[in-house]
Amino acid sequence: MWRRSASFILDKREDASSQQEPLTLSPSQITAPAMTETLRNPSTNVSAYYQTRAAHYGVITSDWLSQAQAAVGQHSVENEVRSSSSNAVDSGSGRPFSVIEEFNNWRKQPDLAEAVAAIRALAAVIRSSEATTMMELEIELKKASDSLKSWDTTSISLTAGCDLFMRYVTRTSALEYEDFNSAKSRLIERAEKFGEISCKARRIIAMLGQDFIFDGCTILVHGFSRVVLEVLKTAALNKKLFRVFCTEGRPDRCGLRLSNELAKLDVPVKLLIDSAVAYSMDEVDMVFVGADGVVESGGIINMMGTYQIALVAHSMNKPVYVAAESYKFARLYPLDQKDMAPALRPIDFGVPIPSKVEVETSARDYTPPQYLTLLFTDLGVLSPSVVSDELIQLYL
Repeated sequence: MWRRSASFILDKREDASSQQEPLTLSPSQITAPAMTETLRNPSTNVSAYYQTRAAHYGVITSDWLSQAQAAVGQHSVENEVRSSSSNAVDSGSGRPFSVIEEFNNWRKQPDLAEAVAAIRALAAVIRSSEATTMMELEIELKKASDSLKSWDTTSISLTAGCDLFMRYVTRTSALEYEDFNSAKSRLIERAEKFGEISCKARRIIAMLGQDFIFDGCTILVHGFSRVVLEVLKTAALNKKLFRVFCTEGRPDRCGLRLSNELAKLDVPVKLLIDSAVAYSMDEVDMVFVGADGVVESGGIINMMGTYQIALVAHSMNKPVYVAAESYKFARLYPLDQKDMAPALRPIDFGVPIPSKVEVETSARDYTPPQYLTLLFTDLGVLSPSVVSDELIQLYL
């Protein structure tokens, strides 16, 4: 099984292509309507096998994705520019640059994902760097990336976002043959472009996902996912009539937060205790969940309870849809629930627990791909079986 994973294929390709000079991609070639396609296919030499497989398994068409990107492009980016300016490094202040401090400044924005904050911070590293050669700059960038990943070793999206940023920004060795200042400028442009792609990902997913919501349907959601909320919000703004079942989301009760947000949109909401999922599943038309990470098998790692919801939905022939940004695609291949880095959280049962009683404090579980129907991403609407191919293209 491991020989068929994306990581194994990528490692073999890296060994085989280490002697080959990569293609040079100038920023002028990265146009707004084609940003996502550029991220997916940095090289134009895509194998016929991949094209055929993607055409067979991919649900979305290029026209559909372009329409979603065009709709997203109509939104004003003034707030993003203003935020970028306010978070820019003040080179005249004399303060030493800290990537963790820059990262924490970006994290103060409530709607900004942790991985996007890391991407913005890494872009600031390039802007503030005093390196005089490309090698020095890449080493500095690598150290900053490692610092961010060590800030929270259990965050899958943070690690995947940093890795994808490094691949996207520094993948062209031909930059070493240019004038350093112009090469650095191109790296900054690529970094900003990657940050822009990441910021728009949630809105692209919302435009794609809302097409699967039909009038009169009932949707079950689990936990608080900002991208799932964006999908439901977009559908509500498009005058679609639906109702939502929110699980409570113990132990932090994040489902309460989502139900409050939906109530503000005048969307009919019903709150369920987590153990009432099977009891209510016959009323549900579809399940929508987010993801902490999308792994090579096409499965997802998400909030504890996602796996059992997917099992119940699968047994009752209910579709399970996953909304996840492409920067959450990780080079991981868990084989079971214990084959993941532990992410623990405190649990308050409201009553004292005897010291001899063991409490399960794992915060997330793994849902295998056979229990998922479709994944809504900024790369398109994918079936779980095509995720491995997308990972190969992202990390090329």
